[in-house]
Amino acid sequence: MSYLEYTVKTVPAGPRKLLYFNWPLAVVLIAVAGVGAVMLYSVAGGQFSRWAEPQLLRFAAGFVLMLIVGLVPLWFWRNMSVLAYGVSLALLLAVEFVGVTGMGAQRWIDLGVMRLQPSELMKITLVMLLAAYYDWLPVERVSRPLWVLVPVAMVLLPTALVLVQPDLGTALLLMTAGGLVMFVAGVHWAYFAAVIAAGAGLVAAVFQSRGTDWQLLKDYQYRRIDTFLDPASDPLGAGYHITQSKIALGSGGWTGRGLMQGTQTRLNFLPEKHTDFIFTTLAEELGFVGGVTLLVLYALVLAFCVITALQHRDRFAQILVFGVAITFFLFFAVNMSMVMGLAPVVGVPLPLISYGGSAMLVLMIAFGLVQSAHVHRPR
Repeated sequence: MSYLEYTVKTVPAGPRKLLYFNWPLAVVLIAVAGVGAVMLYSVAGGQFSRWAEPQLLRFAAGFVLMLIVGLVPLWFWRNMSVLAYGVSLALLLAVEFVGVTGMGAQRWIDLGVMRLQPSELMKITLVMLLAAYYDWLPVERVSRPLWVLVPVAMVLLPTALVLVQPDLGTALLLMTAGGLVMFVAGVHWAYFAAVIAAGAGLVAAVFQSRGTDWQLLKDYQYRRIDTFLDPASDPLGAGYHITQSKIALGSGGWTGRGLMQGTQTRLNFLPEKHTDFIFTTLAEELGFVGGVTLLVLYALVLAFCVITALQHRDRFAQILVFGVAITFFLFFAVNMSMVMGLAPVVGVPLPLISYGGSAMLVLMIAFGLVQSAHVHRPR
């Protein structure tokens, strides 16, 4: 009998589950968080306590949450999905009445010890509810119109609440993630073709409504679109962020200028350098090599999630893990596209890198669900 076999057979059931955790995934998450702490240390000019220390403490708390969630059987999270979604929806409604305003938007609830952003929580609980719904629904009914309308309502309700905060970026992420989860669950492609056609019509209506009494977006959101299409049209105003971001990206070269040596960062030309635009700081100081290294780490996270989903026989687990992977991918894909000028500027953080509490903790809980699926899969 090997030492591992002896250990597995003699350790009590609770601690024994830790042996079945996807530890390579955990190690990669630690590596990504380590990169984030280094960049926050650099952005703060060598001050560890300003942003890096709180971020590491949040990650440590999130890592413990991931372990706790991973130890709980998956059937419990399936049964809790409706309640979790309902609580998230109630918190989104509460934002309208007791929410804290920041940077022109009312998105947070002040809990005293931290500010909770309910829209971050909704990104995961929506995936949980959709996975539970399609686990309950017989496969032959997945594409029937009546049964398609139910998950559409699940997606559109929180999307509308987030949109009025206003938070266009998170609203689009909720819609996209929800639609992709429905696609993974087996909804017929014709529905998505119809949505894409309707989306094209909506885009046209958005542009047509500008300056009218029925204007569909806020003025600052239109300015973001203008900036995306032509940043040079207002380099010192609405186009300032993306212009400075591109300068920082280009100045990094292959290997970067070195930690705390980025001119755009150190001279404060780069806005939101510790939150939404932290990837440009990384690219300027660590160069192309640093950016690709981070992308490789993100790709490994996605690969571990996809492998877990493919190895599982439970439909709820498969859809849930794919949903977490989709949400994680949208996080970093949208953020990187935004700072490179490939997408309009929206408030989407870079996962485990950008400074922030709600996004960090919710994301670690999501990976706890992935760990729960990995630990409790049939062997």
